[in-house]
Amino acid sequence: MPELPEVEVVRRGLERWVSGRVVADVEVLHPRAVRRHVAGGADFGSRLTGHRIGLVQRRGKYLWLPLADSAQSVLAHLGMSGQLLVQPQEAPDEKHLRIRMRFADEQGTELRFVDQRTFGGLSLHDNTPDGLPDVIAHIARDPLDTAFDDDAFHLALRRRRTTIKRALLDQSLISGVGNIYADEALWRAKLHYERPTGTFTRPRTAELLGHVRDVMNAALAVGGTSFDSLYVNVNGESGYFDRSLDAYGRENEPCRRCGAAIRRRPWMNRSSYFCPRCQRPPRAAS
Repeated sequence: MPELPEVEVVRRGLERWVSGRVVADVEVLHPRAVRRHVAGGADFGSRLTGHRIGLVQRRGKYLWLPLADSAQSVLAHLGMSGQLLVQPQEAPDEKHLRIRMRFADEQGTELRFVDQRTFGGLSLHDNTPDGLPDVIAHIARDPLDTAFDDDAFHLALRRRRTTIKRALLDQSLISGVGNIYADEALWRAKLHYERPTGTFTRPRTAELLGHVRDVMNAALAVGGTSFDSLYVNVNGESGYFDRSLDAYGRENEPCRRCGAAIRRRPWMNRSSYFCPRCQRPPRAAS
C-alpha cells in the first residue's frame, strides 16, 4: 500500500496538472472502480461534469480532489495498485485503465485512473466543515501536517496500552505511516517494534517523531518508494527511496549501523524488519 510520501508525490503532481481545471466528462470503464459510489458510474460522471477541481488535498495516505464550486470532493482510494496518471489525450489506453476524466480546456491532457488489481477506486462524498470527505473525518493528522500536535500524540500514545508499531499504524492516532516507514523510523530510533507505548517518555516520543518525519521527508525528496511498477507518480515515474532503506526488505543483510544481520518476523499478516542488536526486544517480547 502507498504510504504518505508516495501519496504526497501524487498529490503534488495533481496540484500542478489538474487543480483549477473544469471537468468536461468522465468515462467509467470498470464498475468496480466506482463501487463506493453506490449510484453507479453514470451518476458519478454526471455529478462531476462541469465542476472545477480545487486544490488537491491529502491527509495521511488519503487523497482527494475538492470540487471548488461545491461542498463535495472526489476521494481517491489507490489500494494496492491504483495509479492516477496525467496523460496526453492521444496516448494509447493503459491495459488496466478504469476511469478517464477529460477537461474543458486546450491543455491536451486527461486524468486516468489505472488499477491492475481493482482494489482502489474513486468516489464522491460530502465534505465536513473542515473540508475533509466525511468518510475520512476520523483520520488523524499526519506528522508532516503543520497542525500536528506532538504533545497530544504523546499523551494519546501513553493511553493506548499497545505496542509502538501497532500505534504508528493506527490511522486514528497518527496517519500516513505504514509498514515500510514504521520499520525505517523504528530502526533509526533504535526501538523494537514490540516496545509498549506506556514506557515512552516525552523525549523518547519526540525523538521517534523526529525520525518519522526525517524518513518521510527523505523519501519525498526522491519520489517515494517503488518496489515494482505499480507505484508511480502522475507522469508514470517510479520513486527511488527503496535504494536507501535501512531495515525494510533487508533480511539477512548487515545492519548499516552495527553489522548484525537484519531479521524479519511475521507481524499482523505482514513482516517486521529490525536489527536484533540495535533494537533490543522488551523482555516480554524476547
